[in-house]
Amino acid sequence: MSDDKKIILSGIQPSGKLTLGSYLGAIKNWAELADEYDCYYMLADLHAITARQDPAELRRTTLEQIAQYVACGLDPEKNTIFIQSHVPAHAELGWVLSCYTMFGELSRMTQFKDKSAKNAENINAGLFTYPALMAADILIYQADLVPVGDDQKQHVEICRDIAQRFNGIYGETFKIPEPFIPKVGARVMSLQEPENKMSKSDKTAGGCIYLLDKPEDILRAFKRAVTDSDTVVRYDPANKPGVSNLMQIYAVCAGKTFAEIENAFAGKGYGDFKTAVGEAVVETLRPIREKALELLGDKAYLEGIYKAGAERAARTANRTLSKVYKKVGFVAK
Repeated sequence: MSDDKKIILSGIQPSGKLTLGSYLGAIKNWAELADEYDCYYMLADLHAITARQDPAELRRTTLEQIAQYVACGLDPEKNTIFIQSHVPAHAELGWVLSCYTMFGELSRMTQFKDKSAKNAENINAGLFTYPALMAADILIYQADLVPVGDDQKQHVEICRDIAQRFNGIYGETFKIPEPFIPKVGARVMSLQEPENKMSKSDKTAGGCIYLLDKPEDILRAFKRAVTDSDTVVRYDPANKPGVSNLMQIYAVCAGKTFAEIENAFAGKGYGDFKTAVGEAVVETLRPIREKALELLGDKAYLEGIYKAGAERAARTANRTLSKVYKKVGFVAK
Protein backbone atom coordinates (compact mmCIF):
# COMPACT_ATOMS: atom_id res chain seq x y z
CA MET A 1 0.00 0.00 0.00
CA SER A 2 1.42 3.38 -1.05
CA ASP A 3 1.66 6.38 1.26
CA ASP A 4 1.06 8.86 -1.56
CA LYS A 5 -2.26 7.41 -2.70
CA LYS A 6 -5.57 8.71 -1.40
CA ILE A 7 -7.46 6.25 0.81
CA ILE A 8 -10.94 4.89 0.07
CA LEU A 9 -13.07 3.01 2.62
CA SER A 10 -16.39 1.32 1.95
CA GLY A 11 -18.36 -1.64 3.20
CA ILE A 12 -21.55 -3.61 2.80
CA GLN A 13 -23.36 -5.55 5.50
CA PRO A 14 -23.14 -9.33 4.96
CA SER A 15 -26.74 -9.69 6.10
CA GLY A 16 -28.09 -11.10 2.87
CA LYS A 17 -27.22 -11.73 -0.75
CA LEU A 18 -25.42 -9.08 -2.81
CA THR A 19 -27.68 -7.56 -5.44
CA LEU A 20 -27.30 -6.25 -8.96
CA GLY A 21 -27.72 -2.82 -7.35
CA SER A 22 -24.79 -3.52 -5.01
CA TYR A 23 -22.65 -4.49 -7.99
CA LEU A 24 -23.56 -1.72 -10.44
CA GLY A 25 -23.81 0.98 -7.80
CA ALA A 26 -20.75 0.09 -5.76
CA ILE A 27 -18.60 -3.00 -6.28
CA LYS A 28 -18.11 -2.61 -10.05
CA ASN A 29 -16.73 0.87 -9.42
CA TRP A 30 -14.54 -0.34 -6.53
CA ALA A 31 -12.67 -2.76 -8.78
CA GLU A 32 -11.60 0.10 -11.03
CA LEU A 33 -10.12 2.18 -8.18
CA ALA A 34 -7.32 -0.10 -6.97
CA ASP A 35 -4.57 1.29 -9.18
CA GLU A 36 -5.26 4.89 -8.21
CA TYR A 37 -6.18 4.55 -4.51
CA ASP A 38 -5.41 2.57 -1.37
CA CYS A 39 -8.71 0.74 -0.93
CA TYR A 40 -10.19 -0.76 2.24
CA TYR A 41 -13.35 -2.82 1.82
CA MET A 42 -15.00 -4.29 4.89
CA LEU A 43 -17.80 -6.73 5.48
CA ALA A 44 -19.78 -4.70 7.98
CA ASP A 45 -20.91 -7.48 10.33
CA LEU A 46 -20.98 -5.19 13.40
CA HIS A 47 -23.57 -3.06 11.62
CA ALA A 48 -25.50 -6.15 10.53
CA ILE A 49 -26.51 -7.10 14.07
CA THR A 50 -28.56 -3.92 14.56
CA ALA A 51 -31.19 -6.26 13.09
CA ARG A 52 -31.56 -9.83 14.37
CA GLN A 53 -29.49 -12.27 12.33
CA ASP A 54 -29.46 -16.03 12.18
CA PRO A 55 -25.86 -16.80 13.31
CA ALA A 56 -25.22 -19.63 10.85
CA GLU A 57 -26.72 -17.61 8.01
CA LEU A 58 -24.58 -14.57 8.87
CA ARG A 59 -21.41 -16.68 8.79
CA ARG A 60 -22.43 -18.19 5.45
CA THR A 61 -23.32 -14.90 3.79
CA THR A 62 -20.11 -13.29 5.07
CA LEU A 63 -18.00 -15.91 3.28
CA GLU A 64 -20.24 -15.68 0.22
CA GLN A 65 -19.71 -11.93 0.13
CA ILE A 66 -15.92 -12.28 0.23
CA ALA A 67 -16.09 -14.74 -2.66
CA GLN A 68 -18.32 -12.38 -4.61
CA TYR A 69 -16.03 -9.40 -3.93
CA VAL A 70 -13.13 -11.30 -5.50
CA ALA A 71 -15.31 -12.62 -8.34
CA CYS A 72 -16.37 -9.02 -9.08
CA GLY A 73 -12.74 -8.08 -9.66
CA LEU A 74 -11.49 -6.98 -6.23
CA ASP A 75 -7.92 -8.30 -6.20
CA PRO A 76 -7.04 -9.11 -2.56
CA GLU A 77 -3.41 -8.26 -3.32
CA LYS A 78 -4.36 -4.73 -4.38
CA ASN A 79 -7.31 -4.16 -2.01
CA THR A 80 -7.58 -4.68 1.74
CA ILE A 81 -10.63 -6.95 2.16
CA PHE A 82 -11.54 -7.66 5.77
CA ILE A 83 -14.31 -8.49 8.21
CA GLN A 84 -15.20 -5.51 10.40
CA SER A 85 -15.41 -7.48 13.68
CA HIS A 86 -11.88 -8.82 13.08
CA VAL A 87 -10.50 -5.31 13.66
CA PRO A 88 -11.58 -4.43 17.25
CA ALA A 89 -10.39 -0.84 16.84
CA HIS A 90 -13.62 -0.11 14.91
CA ALA A 91 -15.78 -0.78 17.96
CA GLU A 92 -13.29 0.94 20.30
CA LEU A 93 -13.20 4.15 18.26
CA GLY A 94 -16.96 3.87 17.73
CA TRP A 95 -17.49 4.21 21.48
CA VAL A 96 -15.19 7.23 21.75
CA LEU A 97 -16.89 8.96 18.83
CA SER A 98 -20.35 8.23 20.25
CA CYS A 99 -19.31 10.54 23.09
CA TYR A 100 -18.73 13.30 20.52
CA THR A 101 -21.97 12.70 18.58
CA MET A 102 -25.04 14.69 19.59
CA PHE A 103 -28.41 13.09 20.32
CA GLY A 104 -30.10 15.56 17.98
CA GLU A 105 -27.80 14.61 15.11
CA LEU A 106 -28.64 10.94 15.51
CA SER A 107 -32.36 11.71 15.79
CA ARG A 108 -32.32 13.37 12.37
CA MET A 109 -30.81 10.41 10.53
CA THR A 110 -33.33 9.26 7.93
CA GLN A 111 -32.12 5.65 7.93
CA PHE A 112 -32.85 5.38 11.65
CA LYS A 113 -36.38 6.59 11.02
CA ASP A 114 -36.84 4.21 8.09
CA LYS A 115 -35.42 1.16 9.88
CA SER A 116 -37.37 1.92 13.06
CA ALA A 117 -40.58 1.95 11.06
CA LYS A 118 -39.70 -1.44 9.51
CA ASN A 119 -38.43 -3.01 12.76
CA ALA A 120 -40.78 -1.59 15.39
CA GLU A 121 -40.22 -4.60 17.66
CA ASN A 122 -36.42 -4.09 17.72
CA ILE A 123 -35.56 -0.39 17.93
CA ASN A 124 -32.28 -0.94 19.76
CA ALA A 125 -29.57 1.47 20.87
CA GLY A 126 -27.17 0.17 18.20
CA LEU A 127 -29.65 1.11 15.49
CA PHE A 128 -29.71 4.65 16.89
CA THR A 129 -25.97 5.10 17.44
CA TYR A 130 -24.65 3.25 14.38
CA PRO A 131 -23.64 6.54 12.64
CA ALA A 132 -20.92 6.93 15.30
CA LEU A 133 -19.61 3.46 14.45
CA MET A 134 -19.86 4.27 10.76
CA ALA A 135 -17.83 7.42 11.38
CA ALA A 136 -15.25 5.29 13.18
CA ASP A 137 -15.12 2.90 10.20
CA ILE A 138 -14.20 5.81 7.94
CA LEU A 139 -12.04 7.95 10.20
CA ILE A 140 -9.93 5.13 11.62
CA TYR A 141 -8.30 4.70 8.18
CA GLN A 142 -8.00 8.47 7.62
CA ALA A 143 -10.08 7.90 4.48
CA ASP A 144 -10.11 10.64 1.86
CA LEU A 145 -13.11 9.28 -0.03
CA VAL A 146 -16.16 7.17 0.80
CA PRO A 147 -18.05 5.62 -2.16
CA VAL A 148 -21.75 6.08 -1.41
CA GLY A 149 -25.05 6.27 -3.23
CA ASP A 150 -27.00 9.52 -3.33
CA ASP A 151 -29.19 8.22 -0.50
CA GLN A 152 -26.20 7.75 1.83
CA LYS A 153 -24.55 11.16 1.65
CA GLN A 154 -26.06 11.92 5.07
CA HIS A 155 -23.74 9.30 6.60
CA VAL A 156 -20.66 11.06 5.26
CA GLU A 157 -22.02 14.42 6.38
CA ILE A 158 -22.45 13.34 10.01
CA CYS A 159 -19.02 11.67 9.88
CA ARG A 160 -17.51 14.99 8.75
CA ASP A 161 -19.36 16.82 11.54
CA ILE A 162 -18.04 14.39 14.17
CA ALA A 163 -14.48 14.61 12.83
CA GLN A 164 -14.54 18.40 12.72
CA ARG A 165 -15.92 18.56 16.26
CA PHE A 166 -13.18 16.24 17.56
CA ASN A 167 -10.47 18.12 15.65
CA GLY A 168 -11.84 21.41 16.99
CA ILE A 169 -11.44 20.19 20.58
CA TYR A 170 -8.15 18.26 20.36
CA GLY A 171 -6.37 19.59 17.28
CA GLU A 172 -5.82 17.91 13.92
CA THR A 173 -6.58 14.20 14.44
CA PHE A 174 -8.84 13.03 11.63
CA LYS A 175 -8.78 13.66 7.90
CA ILE A 176 -12.14 15.05 6.75
CA PRO A 177 -13.59 12.59 4.18
CA GLU A 178 -15.50 13.42 1.02
CA PRO A 179 -18.32 11.37 -0.55
CA PHE A 180 -17.42 9.63 -3.81
CA ILE A 181 -20.55 9.23 -5.94
CA PRO A 182 -20.33 7.39 -9.28
CA LYS A 183 -22.24 9.01 -12.15
CA VAL A 184 -23.96 6.02 -13.81
CA GLY A 185 -25.43 3.03 -12.06
CA ALA A 186 -25.28 4.68 -8.67
CA ARG A 187 -28.89 4.00 -7.81
CA VAL A 188 -30.52 0.86 -9.20
CA MET A 189 -34.20 0.58 -8.33
CA SER A 190 -36.50 -2.37 -7.63
CA LEU A 191 -37.87 -4.08 -10.74
CA GLN A 192 -41.32 -4.26 -9.15
CA GLU A 193 -41.39 -0.97 -7.22
CA PRO A 194 -39.14 1.36 -9.27
CA GLU A 195 -39.70 4.22 -6.84
CA ASN A 196 -37.68 2.22 -4.25
CA LYS A 197 -34.00 1.31 -4.32
CA MET A 198 -33.13 -2.30 -5.19
CA SER A 199 -32.33 -3.75 -1.78
CA LYS A 200 -31.47 -7.18 -0.42
CA SER A 201 -34.11 -6.54 2.25
CA ASP A 202 -36.80 -6.15 -0.44
CA LYS A 203 -39.47 -8.80 0.15
CA THR A 204 -41.31 -8.12 -3.14
CA ALA A 205 -41.08 -11.16 -5.43
CA GLY A 206 -39.03 -10.40 -8.54
CA GLY A 207 -38.01 -6.95 -7.36
CA CYS A 208 -34.39 -7.83 -6.72
CA ILE A 209 -31.67 -9.52 -8.77
CA TYR A 210 -28.91 -11.30 -6.82
CA LEU A 211 -25.37 -11.90 -8.09
CA LEU A 212 -25.70 -15.66 -7.63
CA ASP A 213 -29.12 -15.93 -9.32
CA LYS A 214 -29.46 -18.48 -12.12
CA PRO A 215 -29.77 -17.04 -15.68
CA GLU A 216 -33.33 -18.30 -16.12
CA ASP A 217 -34.43 -16.59 -12.89
CA ILE A 218 -32.84 -13.31 -13.99
CA LEU A 219 -34.58 -13.39 -17.38
CA ARG A 220 -37.93 -14.21 -15.76
CA ALA A 221 -37.59 -11.26 -13.35
CA PHE A 222 -36.82 -8.79 -16.14
CA LYS A 223 -39.69 -10.01 -18.31
CA ARG A 224 -41.99 -9.29 -15.35
CA ALA A 225 -40.41 -5.91 -14.54
CA VAL A 226 -42.86 -3.05 -14.02
CA THR A 227 -42.94 -0.45 -16.82
CA ASP A 228 -45.92 1.79 -17.68
CA SER A 229 -48.94 2.01 -20.00
CA ASP A 230 -46.91 3.87 -22.62
CA THR A 231 -44.88 1.87 -25.18
CA VAL A 232 -41.96 4.24 -25.72
CA VAL A 233 -38.47 3.46 -24.41
CA ARG A 234 -37.42 6.91 -23.15
CA TYR A 235 -35.31 8.06 -20.21
CA ASP A 236 -37.65 10.06 -17.97
CA PRO A 237 -37.21 9.11 -14.28
CA ALA A 238 -40.04 11.37 -13.08
CA ASN A 239 -42.74 10.08 -15.43
CA LYS A 240 -41.34 6.69 -16.49
CA PRO A 241 -39.45 5.35 -13.43
CA GLY A 242 -39.66 1.67 -14.41
CA VAL A 243 -38.42 2.14 -17.97
CA SER A 244 -35.74 4.63 -16.85
CA ASN A 245 -34.46 2.15 -14.28
CA LEU A 246 -34.21 -0.57 -16.95
CA MET A 247 -32.41 1.88 -19.22
CA GLN A 248 -29.88 2.71 -16.54
CA ILE A 249 -29.21 -0.99 -15.91
CA TYR A 250 -28.87 -1.65 -19.65
CA ALA A 251 -26.59 1.36 -20.13
CA VAL A 252 -24.11 0.02 -17.58
CA CYS A 253 -24.31 -3.65 -18.60
CA ALA A 254 -24.25 -3.10 -22.37
CA GLY A 255 -22.06 0.01 -22.44
CA LYS A 256 -24.62 2.12 -24.31
CA THR A 257 -25.83 5.69 -23.94
CA PHE A 258 -29.47 6.50 -23.24
CA ALA A 259 -29.78 7.99 -26.75
CA GLU A 260 -28.45 4.77 -28.32
CA ILE A 261 -30.92 2.70 -26.29
CA GLU A 262 -33.86 4.93 -27.26
CA ASN A 263 -32.92 4.65 -30.95
CA ALA A 264 -32.39 0.88 -30.83
CA PHE A 265 -35.85 0.22 -29.40
CA ALA A 266 -37.83 2.94 -31.19
CA GLY A 267 -41.20 1.49 -32.18
CA LYS A 268 -40.45 -1.94 -30.70
CA GLY A 269 -42.41 -1.79 -27.43
CA TYR A 270 -41.33 -3.08 -24.05
CA GLY A 271 -41.20 -6.84 -24.63
CA ASP A 272 -38.05 -6.81 -26.75
CA PHE A 273 -36.49 -4.17 -24.52
CA LYS A 274 -37.02 -6.07 -21.27
CA THR A 275 -35.63 -9.26 -22.82
CA ALA A 276 -32.54 -7.39 -24.03
CA VAL A 277 -31.93 -5.89 -20.60
CA GLY A 278 -32.33 -9.32 -18.97
CA GLU A 279 -29.88 -10.92 -21.41
CA ALA A 280 -27.33 -8.15 -20.86
CA VAL A 281 -27.56 -8.65 -17.09
CA VAL A 282 -27.21 -12.44 -17.45
CA GLU A 283 -24.00 -12.03 -19.45
CA THR A 284 -22.67 -9.41 -17.01
CA LEU A 285 -23.26 -11.65 -14.00
CA ARG A 286 -22.40 -15.03 -15.56
CA PRO A 287 -18.60 -14.88 -14.96
CA ILE A 288 -19.15 -13.45 -11.47
CA ARG A 289 -21.49 -16.26 -10.50
CA GLU A 290 -19.20 -18.95 -11.90
CA LYS A 291 -16.08 -17.54 -10.20
CA ALA A 292 -17.84 -17.00 -6.85
CA LEU A 293 -19.14 -20.57 -6.75
CA GLU A 294 -15.63 -21.82 -7.56
CA LEU A 295 -14.10 -19.74 -4.74
CA LEU A 296 -16.71 -20.93 -2.23
CA GLY A 297 -15.31 -24.40 -2.74
CA ASP A 298 -11.95 -23.24 -1.34
CA LYS A 299 -12.59 -22.10 2.24
CA ALA A 300 -8.84 -22.01 3.03
CA TYR A 301 -8.29 -19.45 0.27
CA LEU A 302 -11.13 -17.25 1.56
CA GLU A 303 -9.78 -17.51 5.11
CA GLY A 304 -6.38 -16.41 3.87
CA ILE A 305 -7.94 -13.31 2.30
CA TYR A 306 -9.85 -12.13 5.35
CA LYS A 307 -7.05 -12.88 7.81
CA ALA A 308 -4.42 -11.04 5.76
CA GLY A 309 -6.89 -8.20 5.19
CA ALA A 310 -7.60 -7.85 8.91
CA GLU A 311 -3.90 -7.75 9.73
CA ARG A 312 -3.28 -4.98 7.19
CA ALA A 313 -6.36 -3.05 8.29
CA ALA A 314 -5.47 -3.36 11.98
CA ARG A 315 -2.01 -1.86 11.45
CA THR A 316 -3.55 1.33 10.08
CA ALA A 317 -6.53 1.35 12.46
CA ASN A 318 -4.43 0.90 15.60
CA ARG A 319 -2.23 3.88 14.71
CA THR A 320 -5.28 6.13 14.56
CA LEU A 321 -6.80 4.64 17.73
CA SER A 322 -3.57 5.20 19.70
CA LYS A 323 -3.52 8.83 18.60
CA VAL A 324 -7.17 9.29 19.66
CA TYR A 325 -6.65 7.60 23.04
CA LYS A 326 -3.72 9.90 23.74
CA LYS A 327 -5.72 13.00 22.71
CA VAL A 328 -8.66 12.21 25.03
CA GLY A 329 -6.36 11.52 27.97
CA PHE A 330 -6.29 7.73 28.32
CA VAL A 331 -3.21 6.30 30.03
CA ALA A 332 -1.01 4.45 27.53
CA LYS A 333 -0.70 0.66 27.89
